[in-house]
Amino acid sequence: MTEDEIKSEDASSRTHLAEDRTIMAVERTFAGWMRTAFAAIGIGIAFRALFGELDPPWLARVIATMFMVLAAMFAIGAERRACRALTRMNPHEVDSPDMPRLKWIAYAVAAGAIILAIAIWLARDIGAGG
Repeated sequence: MTEDEIKSEDASSRTHLAEDRTIMAVERTFAGWMRTAFAAIGIGIAFRALFGELDPPWLARVIATMFMVLAAMFAIGAERRACRALTRMNPHEVDSPDMPRLKWIAYAVAAGAIILAIAIWLARDIGAGG
């Protein structure tokens, strides 16, 4: 094996490993956006719980709903970015995440956020008369 062939093989190996690292970075980024979506859901719920008696009474619900919608947008956006990036990658050593699972996770988080937003509007306040 010539020196040029050895260098070419080493470069190819580094390229393959770089793609694997990029796949893992995409997974971490997706997880980060999911955490951000859950944080937005938590902020919306907390805002509604802490400031439920604002004047006008619907203001706390509107603000909480905005956080829930934002959470849904984070989840769907993260899924789309991750799937786009993963379709361009070719895993060599690592297992690439299953794209249908990413979709299920993202859509479940988005649906949960929207359902919570609807529940905020439909639920009666205990002791406050709605």
